[in-house]
Amino acid sequence: MILTDNARAVLEKRYLARDEQGNLLEDEQGMLRRVARAMARGDEELEGRFHAMMDALDFLPNSPTLMNAGRPLGQLSACFVLPVEDSLAGIFGAVKQAALIHQSGGGTGFAFSRLRPAGSAVRSTGGAASGPVSFMRVFNAATEAVKQGGTRRGANMGVLRADHPDILQFIRCKSDTAQLGNFNISVGLTESFMEAAAAGQNYDLTDPRNRGRSPAKYPAGSLNASEVLDTIVGAAWSTGEPGILFLDRINRASPVPALGEIESTNPCGEQPLLPYESCNLGSINLKNMVRADGGDLDWAKLESVTRLSVRFLDSVIEVNQYPLEVIAEATRKTRKVGLGVMGFADMLLLMGIPYDSEEAVALGGKLMAFIDRAAKEESAALASERGPFPAFEGSTLDTPRRNATLTTIAPTGTISMIAGVSSGIEPVFAYAFTRNIMDGAQMTEWNPILRETLERHGVQSLEELPPPVRRVFVSAHEVTPEWHIRMQAAFQQHVDNAVSKTVNFPAGATPEQVREVFELAWRLGCKGVTIYRDGSRQGQVLVKDTQPESPPATENNCQLSTVNCQLPVTPRPRARVTHGQTERVDVGCGHLYITVNSDDDGVCEIFTNTGKKGGCPSQSEATARLASAALRAGVDPAYIVRQLRGIRCPATIRQNARNGSGGISPGRAETPCTSCPDAIARVLERLTGGETDHAAQGGPSCPECGGSLTHESGCVICKNCGYSQCG
Repeated sequence: MILTDNARAVLEKRYLARDEQGNLLEDEQGMLRRVARAMARGDEELEGRFHAMMDALDFLPNSPTLMNAGRPLGQLSACFVLPVEDSLAGIFGAVKQAALIHQSGGGTGFAFSRLRPAGSAVRSTGGAASGPVSFMRVFNAATEAVKQGGTRRGANMGVLRADHPDILQFIRCKSDTAQLGNFNISVGLTESFMEAAAAGQNYDLTDPRNRGRSPAKYPAGSLNASEVLDTIVGAAWSTGEPGILFLDRINRASPVPALGEIESTNPCGEQPLLPYESCNLGSINLKNMVRADGGDLDWAKLESVTRLSVRFLDSVIEVNQYPLEVIAEATRKTRKVGLGVMGFADMLLLMGIPYDSEEAVALGGKLMAFIDRAAKEESAALASERGPFPAFEGSTLDTPRRNATLTTIAPTGTISMIAGVSSGIEPVFAYAFTRNIMDGAQMTEWNPILRETLERHGVQSLEELPPPVRRVFVSAHEVTPEWHIRMQAAFQQHVDNAVSKTVNFPAGATPEQVREVFELAWRLGCKGVTIYRDGSRQGQVLVKDTQPESPPATENNCQLSTVNCQLPVTPRPRARVTHGQTERVDVGCGHLYITVNSDDDGVCEIFTNTGKKGGCPSQSEATARLASAALRAGVDPAYIVRQLRGIRCPATIRQNARNGSGGISPGRAETPCTSCPDAIARVLERLTGGETDHAAQGGPSCPECGGSLTHESGCVICKNCGYSQCG
């Protein structure tokens, strides 16, 4: 396993097994052996092949499999969909089931389309229903309350059909990005809706209790489809949500329509599933499929890795310890797996092909057709050996297969970081970005393929490369939305399930341009669309380094990123009288007392003091002074919290590992603090309004390490420490 320092840090923090005291029980090779052994189930030859494939970083399974295979928890799937029935028992039963899934490391999708609209009569009580959006807040709060062992946060997808009477409220439910932070949302659209929108016609709304009945006999109102689509477009332009799902198209592609209707997907939209189904995912590293001369793909190697990956993912279904028996039954009935890819953009760079070109789109379709064919052939071979999936009889398939579906293009946020390649089928986000290193300094990191290209041509900047070579190094924001959609559609033609991809728009894009992309995706056969307009969320999630013109000559000769300067801001004078609260925090070198004071204009200052055990008062005092100046200068306290949360002090970390203590106010059930600045952030956060989900709000900094966050494939990801908020 050839790993970057960042990949090793991510593995150590999030994947490698630890004992109850937090001590590592394995290294990277130990993790691979653990996973390979669990999947091979006693077949030593197969265990060796699985291990070699992952060790070469040719393929990696989804995060729950790497984390949990061969360990007591044993839950290996990333994707789940749960039904939400129109009853109090059904709703809160789904809340309970989702909590168990989140606890085990999975993400959940829900369709709220069966719930009666707000204001409807509740016959049993004589009251009025509160509607789908109200209950989504219950699911969101439950997700926030469930912690996943510090490895993965809960994530949800909420779907509502466009013909539900509450559709306009749903479309706008995340206009305030601080709300429903544990949800991605998508509107379920039909072919008839899109046709009505194109014609500017009205369409009928349907009370879910009367679905399937004549709208003329059971009217629930009507809306203009074009105006509703414009409302969706406006919300997506403003905040990146909602996305859209083409439900008719998804259900036409279902190989098992007799088992029911697909109403929702997993949190990032790439895995449509029937109620109670789960799916496990894995991705082939396309960068490793390029021949050494960079001229073509090694098709023989790609076929071999594809076939072995199918056997790996099929084994996951057998080994998996499902959080609910009803999920185990539904999953084993169809045995769906989702084999996808990562490193596609890196593959294009090595082959000298621009992402936004006809050649790249054609190659994307060709290689995905190749993977899909090889996967289906291997699944057929498995069916001959072990039998087809139990629901094969009555399916739409002609040839017996072991798995009802085989291919999915998923976001690969953290596993692509481990492999050191670009995510999924996304273009390279940025060729230079900043990474936090010791003592709060930042280091500029360069895309290794760009670095090698510059060295090969003997130049120091991208601008010095020959134009044909320079043309290849196009970034996500330089790829026009049309090319994003065309690439997504090329892959979708040869994918059983769906494609998770973000269509990037520049900050100056118009709502009309977003609508054009939605309509293009419909015409080209996509199953859904997620867009993100640069800067549209509070604080700007997408952060790239726009300054460097040339890479550092050596690893130790690094350029620091620059920051755009504004006119100086003078903090308001300190009031003569303030009032506040003091809390005691246990840190690695003793007690830290933190006082947060307010004046008539709000929170204005922070003081710190150390107890008798001593400590490092200069560091905490400096942090408090700077935070106080920022507060009186009008900086949002939440922004200060984001900058300080997750800063790590070796002394505090060691203390926490020794005795499991640490944290704020003894007796408070809270994760131990990681340093004095982290403790200051926690107190400030609580005293200014309670805990918030910073990633969901679109803040620029990782809540764990303070690094920059990127927004891709429906996920918020920190390239610095591996933090992600996705399913």
